[in-house]
Amino acid sequence: MAFFRSLYLSRLFFTVLISIVFLFLLAFMMPWLFSIIQVALLVFGVLIVMDILLLYLPGQTLMARRDVGERFSNGDTNPVSIFLENHYNFSVKLEIIDEIPFQFQKRDVLFRTELATESQQIIRYELRPVERGVYSFGAVNIYVQSPIQLVKRRHRFSQDQQVAVYPSFLQMKQYEFMAISSRLTELGIKKIRRVGMSQEFEQIRPYVPGDEVRTVNWRATARRNELMVNAFQEEKSQAIYCLIDKGRVMQSPFNGLSLLDYAINSTLVMSNIALIKQDKVGVFTFSDKKGQILPAERKPGQLQRIMELLYRQKTRFLETDYELLYVNLKTQIRQRSLLLLFTNFETVNAMRRVLPYLRRLAKDHLVVVIFFENTELRSLLTKPAQTTEEIYLKTIAEKFFYEKQQIMRELQQYGIQSVLTPPEKLTVNTINKYLEVKARGMI
Repeated sequence: MAFFRSLYLSRLFFTVLISIVFLFLLAFMMPWLFSIIQVALLVFGVLIVMDILLLYLPGQTLMARRDVGERFSNGDTNPVSIFLENHYNFSVKLEIIDEIPFQFQKRDVLFRTELATESQQIIRYELRPVERGVYSFGAVNIYVQSPIQLVKRRHRFSQDQQVAVYPSFLQMKQYEFMAISSRLTELGIKKIRRVGMSQEFEQIRPYVPGDEVRTVNWRATARRNELMVNAFQEEKSQAIYCLIDKGRVMQSPFNGLSLLDYAINSTLVMSNIALIKQDKVGVFTFSDKKGQILPAERKPGQLQRIMELLYRQKTRFLETDYELLYVNLKTQIRQRSLLLLFTNFETVNAMRRVLPYLRRLAKDHLVVVIFFENTELRSLLTKPAQTTEEIYLKTIAEKFFYEKQQIMRELQQYGIQSVLTPPEKLTVNTINKYLEVKARGMI
């Protein structure tokens, strides 16, 4: 039975068979064709037997495997490789069909190639997941044809392979490399010239635009005949918490990823940067129920614990309970901390409902509310309106755009920092805000 399950007929087989049938029908009008048909059938049968023997003789086989790494990075393109080895005594034609996980909704992962005897080849392609979780691959199906090309033999490899999709660790590594090599500006991170204003003196250096006038060292200025300023060491071991809203407002999609996944990816990058800056980092998730909390630490393995916590987060489709958030933070976080709150407000009224709890948090901590700009509304604003419908749409877009700006102004009025950002620039803008807060010594 295994033999019949692995044997398939090629297009050439059916083409030849149809030609023979056509000749057979034509033979009723021209009887002399029957002898040609008999010879053709005999040759056809012999070729089929030879083709099967070539593909199924002992020692004639093909080896293959799929290499996908231990895990995928969410929202990024991840490489997949298929390794092929031909152990047939002749060159073969191959059709490779990879059964990728259903989450990708792709059924066209098909490759055609030729492979010489005792040679190897690597086929590479990429997959971009947009959901965290476990992805299950099926088999790598390889259909082999000999030079006769009448039948195919199917081989199956790497069946039931599973890969876990984690928050974007590729993005995290990219920012980590740039931070270590002092090249963050290439990714859009602003260069903050001013050093933190702790009382621990570091050095006297020349003045650069952006330095505080109160840091000017007048004695050194008089000696050097140029403006010199006192520089102080940045505060270290400060507590940074990323608060991630898992309510329904974070379910909105953008470029395949939900806003929650954008927040999770940015939290991972932000946590790594803060640890490089020698701060303590923690994570707090919340929705209509109490979420998970990871206390701010700078111990070895903290980044891995953050990644595992973020990997397990799921969106809940109910309204977020900010009163519960306030109570939990009040009991769990004792020291003054920087709270980076990832959420979304579409209207001023939505923000005002939670404003009392944000104001209470701002009494004990430095709160930065990070919410999302609707990029489709911005495209409507820049597009000229031609019809009555387009005018209505543009008016509505202007109303929502104005409300986003009003939200920022009202938060600022109560001493709450805010960041309004497109989803694709969330990571850059969050890091910029963190560096700004550190430079100004606001924590």
